[in-house]
Amino acid sequence: MKRRDFITGITIGSTFLANIPYLSNASAHAHEKHKQKELKSDIVIVGGGLGGCAAALAALRHGLCVTLSEETDWLGGQLSQQGVPPDEHQWIETHGAPASYRAFRDRIRTFYKRNYPLTTEAKQRTHLNPGDGSVSRLCHEPRVAVAVLLEMLMPYLSSGKLTLLTDYRVIKAAIHQDQVTAVLVKHRHEDHELTLNGHYFIDATELGDLLPLTGTEYVTGTESKKETNELHAPEVGKPENQQAFTMCLAMDYQQGENHVIDKPEQYDFWRDFIPKMVPSWSGKLLDLSYSNPRTLQATTLGFNPTGEATNKALNLWNYRKIINRHNFLPGAFGGDLSIMNWPQNDYFLGNLIDVPPAVYAKHLKAAKQLSLSLFYWLQTAAPRSDGGEGWPGLRLRGDVLGTADGLAKYPYIRESRRIKATFTILEEHVGKENRGLVAGQSAASKAADFFDSVGIGYYHIDLHPSSGGDNYIDFSSLPFQIPLGAFLPIRMKNLLAANKNIGTTHITNGCYRLHPVEWSIGEAVGLLSAYVIRKKLTPHQVRNDQQLLNDFQRFVRKEGIETNWPNAI
Repeated sequence: MKRRDFITGITIGSTFLANIPYLSNASAHAHEKHKQKELKSDIVIVGGGLGGCAAALAALRHGLCVTLSEETDWLGGQLSQQGVPPDEHQWIETHGAPASYRAFRDRIRTFYKRNYPLTTEAKQRTHLNPGDGSVSRLCHEPRVAVAVLLEMLMPYLSSGKLTLLTDYRVIKAAIHQDQVTAVLVKHRHEDHELTLNGHYFIDATELGDLLPLTGTEYVTGTESKKETNELHAPEVGKPENQQAFTMCLAMDYQQGENHVIDKPEQYDFWRDFIPKMVPSWSGKLLDLSYSNPRTLQATTLGFNPTGEATNKALNLWNYRKIINRHNFLPGAFGGDLSIMNWPQNDYFLGNLIDVPPAVYAKHLKAAKQLSLSLFYWLQTAAPRSDGGEGWPGLRLRGDVLGTADGLAKYPYIRESRRIKATFTILEEHVGKENRGLVAGQSAASKAADFFDSVGIGYYHIDLHPSSGGDNYIDFSSLPFQIPLGAFLPIRMKNLLAANKNIGTTHITNGCYRLHPVEWSIGEAVGLLSAYVIRKKLTPHQVRNDQQLLNDFQRFVRKEGIETNWPNAI
């Protein structure tokens, strides 16, 4: 793979989808080491996940110049670099997400229908699901998401309105009078730095990386019941108590072949590991038994990579399957493709937020070792229905994720730093039971109405085991609105949140953290940036002035964003 300084193409394996210089003197810059460069645009977006891409597309549609930087060489965040097929609600095909998100999903289906040897039946299927994974109505390969996002951004790359920086990590920020004036990004492989200037700065990173660099007030981990009065909040808050993260991997199955990997370095540890710090866990972590998220009762899962039904409730192989070979002409795929993102490879022995680099590296390595150990266990020791052990035909597919080690480029992040926001979403706003208690009922039927709603979304409140020893916290929420105030820091004037770093709590993050909601947040933030720049306002002014807010809400609705759920759902 060639090293790059100024390339807009996204590297996939050893080939480029595109290779278009976005600076006219790019070749000269490539040889100027140790010399800081400067780029100017209307808005600077740090983080190329779904929120960052949606923010960029929205701003670009309205004529702004945008710089979008991404730490890895893939756009798409949790959908691509993290290897997680979309987690969505049951109404996603018709409403409950912006029109642009549904158009993105349609483009993914079109990509398959245009480029892949689908069967006639699959090609004619309106709601094609390439993998037929049970987790989503649209399970697909991470690289297809990268290709489609780049295709959507390509006109703006060609016009020069968009500057795309891949493999750049933010390292510093300059602040003046509660405003960000510039951020410094550094190439991950080259000794090269760039100063990015803009009117507005959008933190769309996976961990809220801009918040500590800019001095923006934020929280992490669990808040106490005294702080939030939430039904499921603990009595004592713990900033270091954060949800597990996961190193996903991709695999296929070649029956009759042997693809057993070398025994992972930490396999003996993980093979014998019992998460005693997590109450009610069913036994060893590397096992087909786990704690049911709702009841915490021991639940046995099935695993059979042939795709055949098991006598268990769920065949893990089918759960996040991204290619069902039967949707394609014979010979197109030698086997199905599936993603490992299961309870057994959630890593909760430490955090990635606000820790020294050595600790970060330690936990990242351990999380990778956990996933590889689970894979090796499946190959060599997992029980089969015929009484045997192991599936040696399982094959690690790093090419699917664009890596040499078979693991995702970036950990799947469930919890970020969260801004101290102008408005914080609490469990009483969206939790079915908690909201009912506030109203004097056993359960509510409608989430809170936010006067500043700029989007809608839905997912149940889903918290995975945490580094502080919590087991699953999983319970019903209600179809909710997305309030503008949650994007706005209490103090900073030109920094906006556009990922899992918005003003939620540890509890409500559990339903605002998934794919379509992240896109919704990013698009609303991109439109807000365009609106305030055009009208020479500030974001806080828009929220605080009812006339301006009404005008902005009309603007976002014209863009295909629903601000209220239909009554009949």
